[in-house]
Amino acid sequence: MEIITGLKAKNETYVDEKNVACAMGSGSLPVFATPALAAAMENAALTSVQPYLDEGYTTVGIKLDLDHVASTPTGMTVVTESELVAVEGKILTFKIESRVGDELVGTCLHKRAIVAADRFLKKAEAKRG
Repeated sequence: MEIITGLKAKNETYVDEKNVACAMGSGSLPVFATPALAAAMENAALTSVQPYLDEGYTTVGIKLDLDHVASTPTGMTVVTESELVAVEGKILTFKIESRVGDELVGTCLHKRAIVAADRFLKKAEAKRG
């Protein structure tokens, strides 16, 4: 597996009644929810590196430093772009921006860890007792 800086990915999220703050419990208004923005950002980061990982490996989010700077009403599409900016062993750092047209909606510095999926799940399941 060779992960190098510069890997990029983009996704689009249509804002509807399911991903607004009042529906997700993160606020009381029908605007794009911060948790939905976070999910779009994590997805872009995951998508950018997943094809380059060895079989059986994935990444998990370990840090999210997110600024949600503009509201977005239903009926609009948020475009999120990520770029891998640092690789430190198994820790990957991404710079991410989300926009609606030319308007910046959010920025993020996000870290993900490379993990063996089966070992990660086994460890999580062991917590059941």
